[in-house]
Amino acid sequence: MIGGIADLVGNTPVVELRKLAAGLPSKVLVKIEGTNPSGSVKDRAALAMLRDAEAKGLLRPGGTIIEPTSGNMGISLSMMAAAEGYRAVIVMPDTMSAERISMMRAYGAEVVLTPGAEGMSGSIEKAKEISLKENGLILEQFRNPANAKAHVTGTAKEILEQVPDVYAVVAGIGTGGTASGIGEGLRLYGSKAFVIGVEPAESPMITHGVSGMHGIQGIGANFVPENYRSEYIKAVVTVPTKDSMDTAARLAKEEGIFAGISSGAAVRAALDLAAEVKGKRILAILPDRGDRYISTGIFE
Repeated sequence: MIGGIADLVGNTPVVELRKLAAGLPSKVLVKIEGTNPSGSVKDRAALAMLRDAEAKGLLRPGGTIIEPTSGNMGISLSMMAAAEGYRAVIVMPDTMSAERISMMRAYGAEVVLTPGAEGMSGSIEKAKEISLKENGLILEQFRNPANAKAHVTGTAKEILEQVPDVYAVVAGIGTGGTASGIGEGLRLYGSKAFVIGVEPAESPMITHGVSGMHGIQGIGANFVPENYRSEYIKAVVTVPTKDSMDTAARLAKEEGIFAGISSGAAVRAALDLAAEVKGKRILAILPDRGDRYISTGIFE
């Protein structure tokens, strides 16, 4: 029997793409993070950051968590807060999907929206403003080392157990925690596999130092986060929003895998890599489920 919702975090499945990758010289596999309890990879980092804050005495019973997020971390923290007895105040751009906002409120969180044109920088500044009034703790997912550590000791280890001969791992870059943490973990465990990061073509902040509006929710902040560690990432590629959406739709219709827009970006990049090398196994990280993007119309 499971002791609590936190015990369900991690140990997500890996599936091979048999149709989208058909005819390519290398195989493409996907790790489905949408099977985490709140439906995304952010459950890993949310749990790690909460436990770290508790251990350091920064978060006490009944305390308030304030977090700027593009959505998934907000959902994860809202779930954890409900289970652990904390109050959650989530700050996010108003361009995020309606489903994300509804899910956070369903868990009892307070949601504060900031202008989408300000990107994540606007949400971060608003969270700081609220923290001064509310006396709450900002977990700072973009710079909190516990974020990446969750993937060093968790996700990377799982990947090597599930796909020992993995050639490369493809992951979107939002906070940088997933991609950098996996890269650090692969190196820690002695693997020769490498990480390819993915960012929106419309906002190539890491590759070209330029930010812009895009539609790949969850990746492509308009700044380079501290949790992005270039020494653990071999290369960063860009994928357009339309290609990401189209690939997410194809995942659902052709593979039966219902995943989000950033998952489409990772798979598109993985397919491109699989076309360039022979006899390899390439793994794409699918950060979340597609149900939180229904209102965007990409699956119609």
